[in-house]
Amino acid sequence: MKRIALLKNPVQEYSWGSRTFIPELLGEPSPSVNPMAELWMGAHPKGISQVLWDGTWVSLPDLIQQDPENILGAEAARKFSNQLPFLFKILSAAMPLSIQAHPDLHQARRGFAEENRLRIPLDAPARNYRDGNHKPEILCALTPFEALKGFRKADEVLVLLDRAPVPSLETPIRLLRKNRTPQGVAGFFSTLLALAADDRKRAISELIMDGERMASSDPVFPWVVRLHQWFPDDMGVFAPLLLNLIHLEPAEAIYINSGELHSYLQGAGVELMANSDNVIRAGLTKKHTDVPELLRILRFEENQGGIIKPQARNRSEWVYPSPAKEFVLSRLSLEKGVPYHERRRKSLEIMICTQGNAEITDVPTAAPLPVSRGSTFLVPAMVKEIVMQGDATFYKAAIPGEGLTKPR
Repeated sequence: MKRIALLKNPVQEYSWGSRTFIPELLGEPSPSVNPMAELWMGAHPKGISQVLWDGTWVSLPDLIQQDPENILGAEAARKFSNQLPFLFKILSAAMPLSIQAHPDLHQARRGFAEENRLRIPLDAPARNYRDGNHKPEILCALTPFEALKGFRKADEVLVLLDRAPVPSLETPIRLLRKNRTPQGVAGFFSTLLALAADDRKRAISELIMDGERMASSDPVFPWVVRLHQWFPDDMGVFAPLLLNLIHLEPAEAIYINSGELHSYLQGAGVELMANSDNVIRAGLTKKHTDVPELLRILRFEENQGGIIKPQARNRSEWVYPSPAKEFVLSRLSLEKGVPYHERRRKSLEIMICTQGNAEITDVPTAAPLPVSRGSTFLVPAMVKEIVMQGDATFYKAAIPGEGLTKPR
């Protein structure tokens, strides 16, 4: 029996998704008929991967429950109650995702229990909490990638507002000048979200008038103009003035913590997160928004964005450091004639090949698995040693923990 197993994964067809990147990665017709926004690799109820196990396709959650210690690993099974703790994705955005934040663990458990008490169906559009878990996440760019992440310093916000004046917001801007703290930014942000429809339209019109004029001199303002084209009556067009505009080159990453306001604007990337789909939205969407709940979970601390560069673990593997307890992301770059070994393995890994061709071998059984661009596969904990050879690039999702993997 082949213990390194191929995966078959669901695709989420959200409206903001690209019609080219994911189908081309998977070797499918491009452009696709519908947007292909996210490829999900994991065990979340909303999108469950199938595993080719002993010649039969079985769901990943069922496989784990059959033998959690041999699939997840003894330490991981004990720590995460026989559940896969992460969700692995390919994300491809042709237009911006909503401005959003994710709850911390306490907030998620409270919100999930309360919405269950109110008997709000799990699939109801107005539901905020679809599970009781938090959702820290890391995104690593596969193409040039643009994002908004974390609040700017109050002084930076004021400089941008001076460059594109919004006279109808004179009073809240004056209050921000007097209180240039995270609390002042919180007050200004809350005021924007609470504007009546006519006041909102007036403020947006004033911003766009100068935003178009400034578009050639500052990368913030082209995004203001683009957001207005997509969402003409949405206060989210102010987001590039309030949040850090981040540009990632391929292989660079960002980490999104609980309560951190963000929006992925454009590009494709690998995304790894705790196994949750809890999203509280503020704007740039036609989906349900819940401003009071968003303000309860947001953190307004000044944040400079923090681009993550990978750290070399050996000649072939680079690890993206993060504080997450549920996952660790790494990139494998294989060269012909330079095999990559993992010995004394102790936990599950999921990998996706994003470029090239290679072969991965379960050393104790000498069972090889050829893989190519778009292949995804599961390496269960029962496989104690693997070797990978070829000319290819992989991204790997693993469970952190002492001594879980010993590569050489």
